[in-house]
Amino acid sequence: MTDSPLDPGRVHLYQATRAERRRRLRRRRLLALGAALALIVLLGASAVALVTRGGDGGAGGLGTPSPPATGIAAASPSPSQSLMPSPSPTPSPPTVIEIGWVGDTTPGSQYGMPPNGGRALFANMRSQLHKPDLMIANLEGTYSTAGPSKCDGQDSGLCFAFQAPPSYVKALSWAGVDFVNLANNHTNDYFGRGLQQTTKALAGAGIEYAGLPGEVTVVKVDGVRVAVVGFSPYPWNASINDIAGARRLVRRAARQADLVVVLMHGGAEGADKTHTPRGTEIAFGENRGDLRVFSHAVVDAGADLVLGSGPHVIRGIERYKKRLIAYSLGNFAGWDNFGTGGILSLSGLLSVKIDDTGKIRSGRWLSLYLGEPGVPHVDSANTSAHLVQQLSAADFGQTYRLDAKGSFTVK
Repeated sequence: MTDSPLDPGRVHLYQATRAERRRRLRRRRLLALGAALALIVLLGASAVALVTRGGDGGAGGLGTPSPPATGIAAASPSPSQSLMPSPSPTPSPPTVIEIGWVGDTTPGSQYGMPPNGGRALFANMRSQLHKPDLMIANLEGTYSTAGPSKCDGQDSGLCFAFQAPPSYVKALSWAGVDFVNLANNHTNDYFGRGLQQTTKALAGAGIEYAGLPGEVTVVKVDGVRVAVVGFSPYPWNASINDIAGARRLVRRAARQADLVVVLMHGGAEGADKTHTPRGTEIAFGENRGDLRVFSHAVVDAGADLVLGSGPHVIRGIERYKKRLIAYSLGNFAGWDNFGTGGILSLSGLLSVKIDDTGKIRSGRWLSLYLGEPGVPHVDSANTSAHLVQQLSAADFGQTYRLDAKGSFTVK
């Protein structure tokens, strides 16, 4: 079925605007009616005053001025004053919030556990992660206890299962992360039991999450309702390969909130995968999605931001129908579980200022790099910002223009 030219995911906002226009029209009609009645009263009073001044044949006659009329006629405004409408109330300016996003984050695993309850992994970035009003990360791994995993009986060199103790979730909230994406291949590393323990740990730490099938998570940020939905190619998440289903879920999200953020995990992996191709991407025998088609479809359905992860390297940023799509920010943090060196060590923190109508005001790509053993640092040379600018221009042409420090504004 062909979508209507009107963005179906934001129909409720359009109807609200139309209702407001009807209310304004009724107010104008009432003001006009009030002005007309005042004019009628004024004209009637003026006629009475005229008879009093010169129509009684008395000594004053027409040439003798009469005293000022009293009562209603004296108190009535002039016709020009009566016809002037009351000033309309000044509309409230849009509310602007800042949303931050970082890529793949593994809080711990059999390959290494960060000291100090996991805080050592995020200590360098804590001040930066606390800046956005809503800070989101892609959580690759579980907060769970020992139990069956997908790697049982598998070659440990080819299968990777990530697990940190549930207590380590405190380091994530301490660092400044407010929200995580559970739509990825490591959410189910320890099956349903591990996922249940993870969601319980997140809830206990006050961290929201999205990505489970059919799930829309709505949070309120400075009075702005933000709906978040997550997608991946895996059956334990909302599917990135079911485009029609993704549209329906985003439309439902748009009916519940002012802004919709879509988190997607997909695409092929590796140091040579920095460009965003056209068509479906295959990795390790898996259909990892057609990311361009998916991203455009969810924007058409009402998404205001699309934030990606999965390739483990940086990809470009696209501006599509005045909405921002960030295809990948690379790896953010992981203790001895991510490959590093060269382009694999480049990362970023993307922050976007957006108002409650969905208009993007400005943003910044903060350049990061992963030092050993996988800890993020701010890169004063802005290396990844330069790379994302090159990739964006090459893959998408017209896009956001980042300055030397990674900042951009939208006119």
